[in-house]
Amino acid sequence: MREVHTKSLWYDQLERPHGGSQVVASIRRLAAILAADAAGYSRLMGADEEGTLDRLKAHRRNLVDPKIEQHRGRIFKTTGDGVLAEFPSVVDAVRCGVEIQRGIIDRNAKLPEESRITFRIGINLGDVIIDGDDIYGDGVNISARLETLAEPGGVCISRVVRDQIRGKLPYPFEDLGEQNVKNIARPVRAFAMSAAAVSATPLAPVLRSGPAPRSLSANHRIAAAGVLAIVCCGGLVWWVSPHGNSPAVGVEPAATAMQKMHREPANDTARLLSIVVLPFQNLSNDPEQEYFAEAVTDDLTSDLSLISGSFVIAPMTAFTYKGKTVSAQQVGRELGVRYVLEGSVRCIADQVRVNVQLIDAESGVQIWADRFENKRANLARAQSEITGRLARRLNLELAEAASRRVERSGATSLDAEDFLMRGWAAYYRPASTATRQESLQAFERALEADPQSVAARIGIGTVLVDDLVLRFSNDLERDKARADEMLREALEREMSDSMAHFAMGMLRRIQNRLTDSQIELETSIALDRNNARAFQQLGVTLMCLGEPELAIPQIERAIRLNPYDPNIASYYWAVGSAHLVSGRMDDAVSLLTKARAANPRLYFIHLWLAGSLALKGDLDAARFAVAESLELRPEINSLARWRAENLFYTNPQFTALADKTLYAGLRQAGFPDD
Repeated sequence: MREVHTKSLWYDQLERPHGGSQVVASIRRLAAILAADAAGYSRLMGADEEGTLDRLKAHRRNLVDPKIEQHRGRIFKTTGDGVLAEFPSVVDAVRCGVEIQRGIIDRNAKLPEESRITFRIGINLGDVIIDGDDIYGDGVNISARLETLAEPGGVCISRVVRDQIRGKLPYPFEDLGEQNVKNIARPVRAFAMSAAAVSATPLAPVLRSGPAPRSLSANHRIAAAGVLAIVCCGGLVWWVSPHGNSPAVGVEPAATAMQKMHREPANDTARLLSIVVLPFQNLSNDPEQEYFAEAVTDDLTSDLSLISGSFVIAPMTAFTYKGKTVSAQQVGRELGVRYVLEGSVRCIADQVRVNVQLIDAESGVQIWADRFENKRANLARAQSEITGRLARRLNLELAEAASRRVERSGATSLDAEDFLMRGWAAYYRPASTATRQESLQAFERALEADPQSVAARIGIGTVLVDDLVLRFSNDLERDKARADEMLREALEREMSDSMAHFAMGMLRRIQNRLTDSQIELETSIALDRNNARAFQQLGVTLMCLGEPELAIPQIERAIRLNPYDPNIASYYWAVGSAHLVSGRMDDAVSLLTKARAANPRLYFIHLWLAGSLALKGDLDAARFAVAESLELRPEINSLARWRAENLFYTNPQFTALADKTLYAGLRQAGFPDD
């Protein structure tokens, strides 16, 4: 009975805050969650209560806790025989889980069978809710359910985790298929590594270190990370090499060994988007800031690996270059990458400043540089925001650079991957009918070159939906149907693409399926915490659901992540609109004016601005804004026609707010009901 009671208590605690006001006030973020508990704990306690407890504590003290710390994890809940820990990296979480299980095997070797403690471990990547030092949400709940699917001594992971570690860890996970688990609405695709497979994995040593500095969370790199990275690299070289013929580790230079491990990838896309993030320099003459510099390097590497088609050198390899004076060309040759990212961190007074430069590894030419600043008071938050902004900006720059390289090559027989690069480069430029047509044509040619391409379908669906939102489409019903078809086919083949869920979220809102839109956009964010456009679109959907106060922080997060987005007009419009229906006219006028200045070609911005200006009493300016809207879209000449084209504006909760604000202001500005 004790084990059943413990499980019930654990799950009750995990699921406690759903639907309450506490969730609204809490912080959300993407995290890798590891859940572990002792199998057959009740039986063991019944046979030898004191001995079992002593052995469990010894496992925790000498293996489990040090392994979690070694891999930059943080234990946020313990429940008798169970542990829940969060990690900033999926790779770290899975490596930690397997190494814990392997260590338990060795620790149990000298014990009789009836006295051995074995663990089940489940790992998931998902959106979680931070409440003080505790964490809740489906991201946590799914990891706990996966733990129950693991065999004693084994590890079970979700599909999104499997997709993130594929090609990065040498662990054999078997597909368990779709699993229906308690209190989770959708089936979970699970993958398992058996106890037998774990036992065949070489054991990595536990390296102890002091606690992480108080200025950063325990998730960040420990002080000995540089040394640890080199040690781990040596171990990894040994692991991936044929042991019988390999020279001893250390016989050849580390760079040569790394070159063998990371030869230039075979496909063209990886070559176009291959990059290494070299360790950021700490220019503050403050050893404590070394943690910050290393955390920026590591998290940025993880974020860039989410870019579709990217080839990103692992941090443990990149850290072998720390403190060395080498050219970008040399690094590129040794690691087989197209781009090298260098950076530095400096703390000045109450500010933290990060300088970065992106270098073409073939020519050594700097192709982009920027500087990012944030408040020093909360370094953990500053680090998260800076790396998020940097990852999004690099996504744009890499797509543009790859597109320019294809154009310069003068190739006459471009393949699907070349067209994909050109499609995304055009998509990220300022929105217009011309740029969107260019983007769509490139994605269509990618699909012609590779009819099985999931990425081409995602590109086509994304452009079509965006054109529907911005009213660039010439045939709304045709484009809705094509976008739905493309995105459905893409998600049937690949469920873990953030952009696919982002586009589907917008499409569901256009179809007036607002709850489905919210789910898709939240999934997109869970898969890529730096998808600024998903945050912005989630805010729009929440506003249409009648929740503008919840919408505003989502859109503000998007602006912080991507303040220089070529399509920033949509961000300012979204947050200005949410302020308008919330009744804050000063903020609405200011933000909607910025939106109009950023892109005056979008007719709906003029209508929203007209409503806010009228409610402020500036009727002349409001009438002028209505006239500008009619010049762009003369057929949208009444509230009835506007709402008929945008069914999501007819949601009763939104209409109740808009009748008192937006619609009232437009009527004052002379915009008729019918």
